[in-house]
Amino acid sequence: MMEKIKVNYTHNNWVAEILLDDGKGNVLDHLMMSEIQQLLDSYKDKNNLKLITFQGAGKHFSFGASVEEHRKESAGAMLNGFHQLFYTIRDLSIPVVAKISGQCLGGGLELALMCNQMFADRTAKLGQPEIILGVFPPPASILLPEKIGLSRAEDLLITGRTIGADEAKEFGLLNLVFEDKTALEAGTNEWITQHIVPKSASSLRFAVKASRIKFNKILSDYLPQLESTYMNQLMETADANEGINSFLDKRKPEWKNK
Repeated sequence: MMEKIKVNYTHNNWVAEILLDDGKGNVLDHLMMSEIQQLLDSYKDKNNLKLITFQGAGKHFSFGASVEEHRKESAGAMLNGFHQLFYTIRDLSIPVVAKISGQCLGGGLELALMCNQMFADRTAKLGQPEIILGVFPPPASILLPEKIGLSRAEDLLITGRTIGADEAKEFGLLNLVFEDKTALEAGTNEWITQHIVPKSASSLRFAVKASRIKFNKILSDYLPQLESTYMNQLMETADANEGINSFLDKRKPEWKNK
């Protein structure tokens, strides 16, 4: 039984709707990641599946990955499990849509970035705030430049600032923006009915593989490298550990600049 995600099948079981639901901010901790991984693994032989959607329960998509699991002693296992989700989505080649309301931050935005389409309502707030904690986001460091170009990606990655739905749409980060969550649901359903349902599940997967041939190679080539940089270099610095610990201690960080 799944504790932190729910799944619903719609459109004649052609669409799998995955709901992130931890009762709080839908934090991507090891348990939620494991449940998503288990579910995605079960789709490897589900030949009739035409689309996967991700959405957060309640007001928010996801506050991101668990900060507590970013501690040095657990960061390696956390990164390994999180990155496996990206490799699995890559290998499945099933089209994926993120439906975003409220906060979509850190690892939550990285999961959305791996999707083929990102839809949101006007409550959406998107950002990669990892630098504020003294660390960096490996998947976003690769995916953001591919999605929106290097200049805009560096804006978000280096400042750690959060942007609203309109600016995210202007950046090319969001494909469609709706007024509220009800309109987001209705608009996504209309898009699925028009653009996904009439098509072959098999052919859709080839379309995803073809459109992402460069995207997937860059992810495959560089994500292991950044994971190694994170664990073997970044987490050996005083400030990366101070950033994580100060956040958990609810105090201002005392940077040593090393």
